[in-house]
Amino acid sequence: MNDVPATGSDRYVVISADGHSGLACEDYRPYLESRYHPAFEEYMAERTAHREEALAFNYDYIMGWEKGNEEGLKGAFDPVIRDKELDADGVAADVLFADADAVTGMASPPFGAGLFAGAIEDPELAFAGAHAHNRFLAEMCAHSPHRRGGIALVPITHDIGRAVEEIGWVASQPGIRGIMIPTMWRARTPYNDAVYDPVWAACAEAGLPVHTHSGEAPMEEYGDHTGVYLAEVVWWAVRPAWHLLFGGAFERFPDLKFVVTEAAAYWAPDMMWKWDQYMGGGHTTKKLAAMLQGKISKLPSDYFGTNIFIGASTMSREEIRRRYIIGTDVVMWGTDYPHPEGTWPHTLAKLQADFAHVPVDDTADLLGLTAAKVYGFDLDDLRPIARRIGPSPDLLGQDPILRSDPAERAGARWWKAEYGVQPPG
Repeated sequence: MNDVPATGSDRYVVISADGHSGLACEDYRPYLESRYHPAFEEYMAERTAHREEALAFNYDYIMGWEKGNEEGLKGAFDPVIRDKELDADGVAADVLFADADAVTGMASPPFGAGLFAGAIEDPELAFAGAHAHNRFLAEMCAHSPHRRGGIALVPITHDIGRAVEEIGWVASQPGIRGIMIPTMWRARTPYNDAVYDPVWAACAEAGLPVHTHSGEAPMEEYGDHTGVYLAEVVWWAVRPAWHLLFGGAFERFPDLKFVVTEAAAYWAPDMMWKWDQYMGGGHTTKKLAAMLQGKISKLPSDYFGTNIFIGASTMSREEIRRRYIIGTDVVMWGTDYPHPEGTWPHTLAKLQADFAHVPVDDTADLLGLTAAKVYGFDLDDLRPIARRIGPSPDLLGQDPILRSDPAERAGARWWKAEYGVQPPG
């Protein structure tokens, strides 16, 4: 099968760049060393209280979601059920982050070592919780490693040496294809500091993309102002990208990949042109460009698609429309399974609604081919699955002969010519 469908009946290889996998909180106990069990009891009490509060606030919705999807939700920890759910959704492979329960948080790794790892104060608990999840994740991925992209938890802000050891361990596990670092470093060393170079070196050498995932934010500042959280949560997830970029990490480690996941992609075009203007000497900013010498050797936008990628999950129609500015070699679709804000179990309907008028080569990139390159999925392994369960152009209501316009692609990042920006140097 051609990876870009040539006929209306050919199938797309869909790789979801955002999925979640994890155990119910209490089921992590066997993966923890016994010395951490007393602290785990306290964590479990906190999680249970949190669930009770959530139920009191939104009982009908929570119980409706859990009871209505009881079997499918087991795919968070049961690999057989997960494969069944992926098949039904037309997904050949998926990338697995922690925190499978986005409703009440009862499938979070011990001590909050998943999406909120930066908030942990005790390094021992940070690594204990992360390694417990990573042990489970290795077992989960070992079942169908060709369909899995496990993202291991590595709390690098808490202990860099220990983080490098954990990276070495997860790199040896089949189906583990990346790591997730704390979104926030809080009072610890920021990611622009070269102190993290051993981490970046280990990930670049092992071919493990580094991730942040939306979720963590300074909740203590928000109180009950949910709107403020929603306005800022994307910013916190994206922030590490520019710390690595302008801190020179991609120059020191050109094979290093950084992926920001489930933080949309709408921010990328505006940041690209503004960064290029500042750092590329456009207009009156040559003094700023000079300050970047030795930190970056290309225009900031040129690191997108080589070092910076975006797992935009259920990307909006506007982001799909802006795909050439963002880059079809940058942005990746994801179902967010098994979270309720995702497309599962109705992914086909969402693809039909959003991709009907998108050229088939762009669709192939956004739905799977870019993710295959970023994560090292073997398309030879996934094509037979896609032939069986993948969506076709006909199924999405597409014109199978419609291809992208090279001129439209070439002119998408308009500011390069208009501003006359040049790489620093």
